[in-house]
Amino acid sequence: MFFNTLSGRYLALMVVFVLIAELLIFVPSIARFRVDNLQNRLELAQLAALALLATPPDQEVSPDLEAELLATADVFNVVLRRDEVRELVLASPMPAPPAATFDLRGAGDFELMRDAIMVFTGAQERVIRVIGRTELGARSDIEVTMTEGPLRAAMVAYGRRILYLSLAITLATAALLFLATRYYIVQPIRRVVDHMTAYRDAPEDASRVIAPESSVRELREAETALQDLQLRLTSALRQKERLAALGAAVAKISHDLRNLLTTAQLLADRIEGSADPAVRRTAPKLVASLARAITLCERTLTFGRAEEPPPELTLTPLAPLVEEVVENETAAAGPGVRVAARLPPDLRVRADPDQLFRVLTNLVRNAVQAIEASGRPGDVEVTAERAGDRTLIRVRDGGPGLPPKARENLFQPFLGGARRGGAGLGLVIAAELVQGHGGALTLERTGPDGATFLISLPGAPA
Repeated sequence: MFFNTLSGRYLALMVVFVLIAELLIFVPSIARFRVDNLQNRLELAQLAALALLATPPDQEVSPDLEAELLATADVFNVVLRRDEVRELVLASPMPAPPAATFDLRGAGDFELMRDAIMVFTGAQERVIRVIGRTELGARSDIEVTMTEGPLRAAMVAYGRRILYLSLAITLATAALLFLATRYYIVQPIRRVVDHMTAYRDAPEDASRVIAPESSVRELREAETALQDLQLRLTSALRQKERLAALGAAVAKISHDLRNLLTTAQLLADRIEGSADPAVRRTAPKLVASLARAITLCERTLTFGRAEEPPPELTLTPLAPLVEEVVENETAAAGPGVRVAARLPPDLRVRADPDQLFRVLTNLVRNAVQAIEASGRPGDVEVTAERAGDRTLIRVRDGGPGLPPKARENLFQPFLGGARRGGAGLGLVIAAELVQGHGGALTLERTGPDGATFLISLPGAPA
């Protein structure tokens, strides 16, 4: 339907508003027309009265002349008011007593408009008395009695002319505004809608991104915002496609790696019987590391099927777990980097040991790599404490701190890497694992003297 469109509704509203404006102009106009008509009657009546008074006293005025004078002014009688004295100058029989009296001398605008509307809408033929003041000859007040019919007929004819003129002005104005609206508003909006429809059908196609062209400031701002949205969405879709492809590749690699690690685990079980004491001490740790690697591969495959199980929460002593992380990372760290732990020996957390081991390993390894990249010595320290119903684990390092870009995209995959060549996945994995425990991983502090990451976990019974 036409009036369900923007241009149709705009046209309808414009017609309504113009008609309202014409109505507001029409009422004062018709009131002024009535006053001018009555004032003209008063002036004609005064001329008739003056003509009669100019007749010499010794000459008698014929009734036909009086009737002609009254017919010229279209009144029944004429009364002159001089020095508070009413003098009946001309008179003729009236069909009925006056039904209303109107004094034009002190009437206000609203009163005149009200009287005009009553005359314009009235249907009965009334006899009215009109009192006014004329400027012909000596200034004086005059009173006439007349019928309202001719006045109403003249007002209706004047109203029709005003109505036809208003309709012509309304239609012409509405047509011009309709065409201007179609050209300056509707067509640019239609262009935006067409671009949105085309982009919806192929959001990966960058050629369908809108280019701001409108000269209207508001529409150009809308086009610019839409362009930014489309560019971001296209980039996000491409990144998701890359992540999906990467996930498929990782799943395949994890499948084959799991088989290789299983073979390595079987071989590691055999070296536990070695006669070398150093080998016997290293073998359990090697077997445990291989077991964690196999578990990680299995969970990676499960994650590829979107069926990753929740963490298996148990009351886990924190000190042995942290000590193992520290020992592993100390062996892998370069010279000048010292990894240490300082935490209560009896502190326990409700967590999945394997997942918490991965979280701490990622954080400590990131800290060690940050110190090594700075080219200066530094320390990495892991501390833990109870704070109310929470367990707080901090990983501090003496590295150079995180650069601004890494802080802005800290937990975003492929964006939050602080090290050249890093993928930025370590913190993302750690944050997701901590969140699965009902906790949170945050950057507590960073600066030139190092960074501190805080792990907040629901507390376990003391």
